[in-house]
Amino acid sequence: GSTYSSKVFRVTFLTLAMSVAVPLLGVTVLLDCPIDPQPISLKEPPLLTGALEPNTKLRKAERLWENQLVGPESIVNIGDVLFTGTADGKIIKIEDGEVQTIARIGHGPCGGREDEPTCGRPLGMRVGPNNTLLVADAYYGLYEVDPYTGKTKMLVSTKTPIEGQKLSFVNDLTVTRDGRKIYFTDSSSKWQRQDYLFLVMEGTDDGRHLLEYDTMTKEVKVLMVGLRFPNGVQLSPAEDFVLVQETTMARIRRYYVSGLMKGGADMFVENMPGLPDNIRLSSSGGYWVAMAAVRPNPGFSLLDFLSEKPWIKRMIFKLLSQETVTKFVPKYSLVVELSETGSYKRSFHDPNGVTVAYVSEAHEHNGHLYLGSFRSPYICRLDLQHV
Repeated sequence: GSTYSSKVFRVTFLTLAMSVAVPLLGVTVLLDCPIDPQPISLKEPPLLTGALEPNTKLRKAERLWENQLVGPESIVNIGDVLFTGTADGKIIKIEDGEVQTIARIGHGPCGGREDEPTCGRPLGMRVGPNNTLLVADAYYGLYEVDPYTGKTKMLVSTKTPIEGQKLSFVNDLTVTRDGRKIYFTDSSSKWQRQDYLFLVMEGTDDGRHLLEYDTMTKEVKVLMVGLRFPNGVQLSPAEDFVLVQETTMARIRRYYVSGLMKGGADMFVENMPGLPDNIRLSSSGGYWVAMAAVRPNPGFSLLDFLSEKPWIKRMIFKLLSQETVTKFVPKYSLVVELSETGSYKRSFHDPNGVTVAYVSEAHEHNGHLYLGSFRSPYICRLDLQHV
């Protein structure tokens, strides 16, 4: 009798399994997928050894102004006054520990990601030569903001076509010392900031990526195209080239803006240990690069695993929302300091993002690193003398 019952069980189990699997497969085939992922070939991630050796140095940072700001992506200072832009569309001034809203480019309501396009999302921020704030708003474009009166002035609007195409996801900017030229990134011509995960997962090279705005002639030029999620930008100290972080490809490109190589481009750092977000100067003549996601080696890198498997990405995004998928990405914050030639000098880690989560920028000021975040409700400050 036992072989008969086990046979019945097997048949019943298989029938049940099929009855679940077939409709699920059918549904998955029929469901629309919001993205059209392309296979990407990444090299095996670098080993986390030497200057990249994992540590917990970022956990020495202190959280400041907790729950008084949301998602302070980029940070600048004028003297000892700090400025940042937040996820609820505000441009904020922090003076003597006091948090104050000075301006907003969009208008309310500001709540979830569906409000972002009207609310605005200030991302990259810089100080111009006349001490005004230059702000890249993901949805509205490039703006100049008076830090004292809060008056805003549009420089480049996302509504104006540039070489026949509108800007879709204005991300970061860097400015020459004389204020004449602003270099900025448009991360995609298809996706907006609220869908940045789609942009990473789709892996397409669809944006016009590095642009130049001339503040005298008011002209915008496209300098580089075909990057996969260009993000943070930084002019070199000699102002002869601009570095552009290519997030999806975990690398940094270099575009020459003056000198013999003008108009040419090459690779500055390839195959980084994480996905680079913003890049800023370090006091040693090198660069600080912030990464909100790492590619662990040794270990399992989800990004690398999925990179050449578009069909798995399709399945995932047919069934799950971006918010849900985000929860599967391991929290790990990493900041690296690069030398002027792009070699790794040192790295600060926070495995599991215990103190510093979702780090988007490392801004050095007065012996401290101020760490911005695109999601956390605080700014972190790390004392560089004591790490």
